[in-house]
Amino acid sequence: MKTLFVPVVAACLAAVPQAHAQSPTTGQPSPYVGADALFWELDPKGRADERDSTGLRLRAGVAFNDYFALEGHLGTGGSDGPLDLDYLAGGYAKGMLPLTPRLKLYALLGATEVEFDGADAESDVSYGGGASYGLMPNLSLDADYMRYLDESRYDFDAISLGATYHF
Repeated sequence: MKTLFVPVVAACLAAVPQAHAQSPTTGQPSPYVGADALFWELDPKGRADERDSTGLRLRAGVAFNDYFALEGHLGTGGSDGPLDLDYLAGGYAKGMLPLTPRLKLYALLGATEVEFDGADAESDVSYGGGASYGLMPNLSLDADYMRYLDESRYDFDAISLGATYHF
């Protein structure tokens, strides 16, 4: 699955010139950074010994207009018994739908690499969705659900709650 990561990132980067052509009237892409509490769950398929914990996720991205952004995630932390989340790292295309000037729904599609307890890293296509509520012009509260890994032996999902600063 590691070979899947490179084509997805390349496709996201290929979309940058088209998205930049549609950027807001200022002509400038809008960068942002965020931090979230990451409530993750590793669910082995066919077994009842699921693992869950809480970690930290950092996000950074560039919104090219009100409808499209590219975003990266870095996460770590959390332990459930013998299982520790060493890291997760991913890149995503983000489609956004503004419902009001303050409220946006969004969907994410990309690729993620995840490593537990120093074991071999796994990578897969990842997807999810969420909502963002603007408190001030440059600060928003965000909540999302992500399916980071969907392997034959297990699923790795997370719900995240946090804040984003828009430059």
